[in-house]
Formats: sequence, C-alpha cells, structure tokens
Amino acid sequence: MAVVELTPALRAEYLQLFDSCDIRPDKQAAVDTLVAQIASNRARYERAGSGAGIPWYFIGTIHSMEASLSFTKHLHNGDPLTARTVQVPAGRPLVWNPPNDWESSCEDALMQRNLEKVTDWSLAGTLYQLEGYNGFGYRRFHHDVRSPYLWSYSNHYTTGKYVADGTFDPDAVSKQCGSAVILRRMAESGLIQFNQSGDPLVSADEEAEVAAAPLDPLVTYSETEASDAARKLQRALNSMPGIFLLVDGVPGRRTSDAFRKVTGNFLQGDPRSASAAAGS
Repeated sequence: MAVVELTPALRAEYLQLFDSCDIRPDKQAAVDTLVAQIASNRARYERAGSGAGIPWYFIGTIHSMEASLSFTKHLHNGDPLTARTVQVPAGRPLVWNPPNDWESSCEDALMQRNLEKVTDWSLAGTLYQLEGYNGFGYRRFHHDVRSPYLWSYSNHYTTGKYVADGTFDPDAVSKQCGSAVILRRMAESGLIQFNQSGDPLVSADEEAEVAAAPLDPLVTYSETEASDAARKLQRALNSMPGIFLLVDGVPGRRTSDAFRKVTGNFLQGDPRSASAAAGS
C-alpha cells in the first residue's frame, strides 16, 4: 500500500515538473538512444501490458530503469532471468521453471505491485506509479532532492542518491537516466501524447483543444537554423497544456505544429502554410 497519496497538490506538482523539464544537453544523445531502443520494442511491451491495461511506455520505461532494457533480466530488479530473483523482491516469480521467458517474469513484476488494478494512467498518474516503483524515500525523507529515478539527466536533479537500501549519500550522483526524462523525450518526439488534462491520447488524431494565446510569430520556420527567439517560443509553447517540445532553438515541423495548435496558424515560412492557402 502506497505511503504517499496522489493528492491534487501532488498531481499538480508532477505536471509542473514535467512541463518545465529540460533534458541536459550533454545527456540528450544518451536519452535519444534509450527512447529509440524502447520504441523498437514497443510491440513486445504492448503485448505484455495489454491484458492488464498497462501502457507500453510505462513498461518500457521500467524495463530501462530496472533491467537496462535487457530481455535476459527480471523486470522486478534486474536479476538474471535464469533463476528466481535474489535481490528485493527475492524469490520471484513464485511459479518458476528456469530458464523461463521474460514475459512471464514481467507479468509477475507488474501483478506483484497490483498495477493491473490501476485505472489512472494520466501523465500525473503514470509519474506517481513510476516514483512508487522505486519508492517514495526521497519525497518522505529528503525533501530537497527530487527523485533521480524520475528526474536524473534533467534540470530538476543535481545530486543526492540512495546508494543502498536505506543508505542516502547527499554527494552521490545518479548515472542513470530518470524515468520521467525518458517520458518527456517520448512526448517531445511524438511517441506519446497527452491532452490538456494529462490524459493519454491513443492516436495523433485525438488532438487536445487548446485556447489560443497571444504568441507573436517572431520566429521563421527552419529545419536547421537555431535561435534564441525560437527557444523562447518553444518554452512559451511548452507552458501550454498538452504540448511538449524539445527546446533546441530549431523551429521546425513540431514547433510549427505546436504553434498552429495554439494560434491556428503555422509558423511564418512553413511550406504547409502555402499549401493550406492554395487549397482554400
């Protein structure tokens, strides 16, 4: 049973942190590699979670955090798949015939935590389940440190880490990409989408309706040229519900799509603007 409840205040905190999450530039390539690996195994994660209604990206992210995306390790804790787990939780799965398959171990790991009973897979609900998978120790006992299990590799985490069960080192730094950072990059790249309420969108056609905001089109469309003005625009767009852009200063297709979502128009110079005008 969770010792921390998903209150409205905590839900708002998760959404604010996710909206303001910037992936560290020196870690961007590493995060992209993780996301690409997870996406390449999407079908396998979808099959693993389909019966319980657990999103594929949640399973894929946990797989990265607990087993470094290896299908030869238990999802519970990364122990070798050739026998039951040894680390906490030990002795899982209870029904085991080594060497068994990854899918049965995955199912046991998810069911052990009663994730098949979870009905809130909104963005906030997903972040809550991710933090709970690792434990709420940071939130309960180290209020000045945001959990690296969520935020490592981002602007929301600097230092402080549990180096063993119950042992916290304020000077230790996580060398693992946080789960929320993985989700953030998935959202930036369009692999996953959420509406303005934080509910997941099943397809790209399920667009959230966002009220128009007074954003001045000071940025011209480009797939190659970066500028501070474009970074400012991307940050402004990221403050809108349901929009997650990589703040790289390059105002390309995704930035233009987000701009249109808010204002009704593509960025100046977007070739699709001419096509839309010609068809009207």
